Amino acid sequence: MQSKFRDFKLVRPMRFALLISLVSGLTAVATLPFSLVSIAQTAPVPKPFVGTITASSPGMLTVKTDAGVERKVTVPDGVRLQRVAPGAKDLSSAAIIQFADLAVGDRVLVKIAPQPATDPVTAILIVAIPRADVAQKQQQEREDWQRNGVGGLVKSVNAGTGEVVIVSGAGAMEKTITLHVTPATKLKRYAPDSVDYEKATDAPIETIQVGDQLRARGTKNADGTEMAAVEVVSGGFRNISGVIGSINAATQTITLKDLLSKQTVNVHIGPDVQMRKLPDEMAKRLAALTKPGERAADGTAAAGAAPGSAGQTGQGSRPAYSGPPGQTGGQGAGQGRRAGGGDLQQMLSRAPAIHFSDLQKGDAVLLVSTQGTSEVTAVTLLSGVEPLLQAPASTQNMLLSNWNMGSGGAEAAQ
Repeated sequence: MQSKFRDFKLVRPMRFALLISLVSGLTAVATLPFSLVSIAQTAPVPKPFVGTITASSPGMLTVKTDAGVERKVTVPDGVRLQRVAPGAKDLSSAAIIQFADLAVGDRVLVKIAPQPATDPVTAILIVAIPRADVAQKQQQEREDWQRNGVGGLVKSVNAGTGEVVIVSGAGAMEKTITLHVTPATKLKRYAPDSVDYEKATDAPIETIQVGDQLRARGTKNADGTEMAAVEVVSGGFRNISGVIGSINAATQTITLKDLLSKQTVNVHIGPDVQMRKLPDEMAKRLAALTKPGERAADGTAAAGAAPGSAGQTGQGSRPAYSGPPGQTGGQGAGQGRRAGGGDLQQMLSRAPAIHFSDLQKGDAVLLVSTQGTSEVTAVTLLSGVEPLLQAPASTQNMLLSNWNMGSGGAEAAQ
């Protein structure tokens, strides 16, 4: 809803990853259109690895792999070094480069010699994608997700017809959207403990379940009720709301009583949890906007109340909430307000980021966590939500689903 929906969140600076569409042996972690997997499949042992250059000195690179391991790589004179552009599917259009052209932040596939077996290993081929190209691709994808993305909770799935129905928004902002999935649609599934797209894996439509949180991008019809999906990412998580009963700084855990199940839950707060706090004005406005027929704090009709307006964004639209003082959104106060999942995402992504030390006993929170009964790990957490605790559980879930999920390699920066 930086997703758990990021304007697009990057709720933390995102480590960009390669879309390895042809290599099954390497982890495909996100959005670089160049496929390095086919190269890795044909490579002899030891296997090539993919990662990011973190340091460079004459004849030597340090590469942090996508598995999080730092490798020291010797690059002898004469080693083949090539550069590819985002979107390339093979090396047919690769350009020959020099060692001096490699830079910190570049994405690389490194093919190494059998000996030496331990670091520093010796490179026999390096294929690079420049950092600047990665950033440009991220920006393009971020804009595409913002323009053509939808998100919400899964209402139904028909694997036979390829139709997935989701509900986006809440209250007067609620909208039902039918996604049309084809064999060409890229389908991914979040890891059980993360809404980080980098950790999502390829998964068939049969893995999508009713109640899942889902985000998709593609071509929408005129009123936004249908979409020919190009990419879909989904996951099953638990949504919890309640008041913090205790805080343990040593173990980085909080306890709260889940308002829905009435059970006490121990919530582990890891270093990568995305946390924000709603300003009081925003919380009150959200509470009003998610009640059918209610009016916003400024007296205007709740966004989405007008027939056909819910869920629409684009030219001439603006978020229902303009953000903290000094922040504005959309196209201006004089233009029509429209609302939906995208606007909720923008509203929530403007809330200030917080840390574990900012949490206090008695704080009201909404959070997305891993599945579990009494012990869970938080994925995202939203505090300052006192006005929203009276909202139906379905409304709370919808708010969370609109904010917490990262999509594609194009999540928004904090």
